[in-house]
Amino acid sequence: MSAPPGVPRGARGRKAATGYNYWTIGEQRAVLRDAYHTFLRLPWPASLGLIMVALFAANIAFAVIYYQVGGVEGAHVGSFFDDLSFSVQTMATIGYGVMNPKSGAAQSVMIIESLFGIIFTALATGLVFAKFARPTARIRFSRSCVVTMHEGKQTLMFRVGNMRSNVIVEAQLRAIAALATVTAEGRPFYAMKDLELVRSRMGGLRRGWTVLHVIDETSPMWGKNAAELAKAELEIECALTGLDDVTLQTIHMNHIYSDADIKFGYRFVDSVRTLPNGDVLLDLTKFDEIVPDA
Repeated sequence: MSAPPGVPRGARGRKAATGYNYWTIGEQRAVLRDAYHTFLRLPWPASLGLIMVALFAANIAFAVIYYQVGGVEGAHVGSFFDDLSFSVQTMATIGYGVMNPKSGAAQSVMIIESLFGIIFTALATGLVFAKFARPTARIRFSRSCVVTMHEGKQTLMFRVGNMRSNVIVEAQLRAIAALATVTAEGRPFYAMKDLELVRSRMGGLRRGWTVLHVIDETSPMWGKNAAELAKAELEIECALTGLDDVTLQTIHMNHIYSDADIKFGYRFVDSVRTLPNGDVLLDLTKFDEIVPDA
C-alpha cells in the first residue's frame, strides 16, 4: 500500500471498514505474538496453505542438509529428490524402510529433524484447533443507515440480521458516534459519544432487528445535516455480542458506518409481510433496500 502525499515515510497503512486508509507512525509490533492473531484472522484456505508452505520449506531445508552430508542408504547418489523424499518420510514418521541414514552425520540430522517434526506437528495442530474453536458469527448489517421520521421523531435506523439458523441469546448492541469537535480551549478533538438506542438488547436474535436511535437534544447528531456530519467526519461504530445457542460460546461482531453511509430522507423497505393464509414472509432480498420518504 503506497502512502499518499503528506504521509511520512515508514508509516504503516491499513484498510478500515469504512473504506478509508489509516496511517500510523511509530507503531511497535511484536512479530511473533502478532503472528498468532494474524493466523486466526486469516481465511481457512490461506491458513492451511501457510502451514503447507512452512512444512514444505522445512523439508526442503533438511533435504539440502542431507544432500550436503550424504549418508542416506537407498538414495541415489546426487539425487536431491531422493533426499527430499527421505526428509518427508522422516518428518511425517512414514518410514517405508527403503531409505535410512547410515552415516553419523545423517543420523544426527535425522534426530534433529524428528524432534523438529514433533514440535511442528504439535504447533500446527494447536493452531488449527484454536481456529476451529474460535467462535464466529454471521451477522449482517445493512449497507446504509437512514434518518427518517418515526413515531413523530427524527430517528436514525439501521438493520442487523442473523444469517445463520441459530439463535443469538441475549444479543446486546452498542453504538458509538465518533466525530471531530473543537474543545472549549479551541483545540481539535476526536470525540466519542454513546448513541442511546430505543432498544439495545434482544432476548433472542433470529433473523432481523431494526435498531433505532432518536435524534434529540442529547444526541451528538442533533441539529446536523448530511454536510455537517461529513465535515465532522462522523463514524458510527457498532458492537454486537451474544451467546450462540448451539455452541454456547460468546460471539461478537463489529461494524462501522461512515458519514457517507447515512442517508437523510430515506426509509427502509418493509421486508416482512403477511400472506393471505396468515403466514409471515421475511424477504431478505430487501434487507438493504431503501427508498425516499413519501
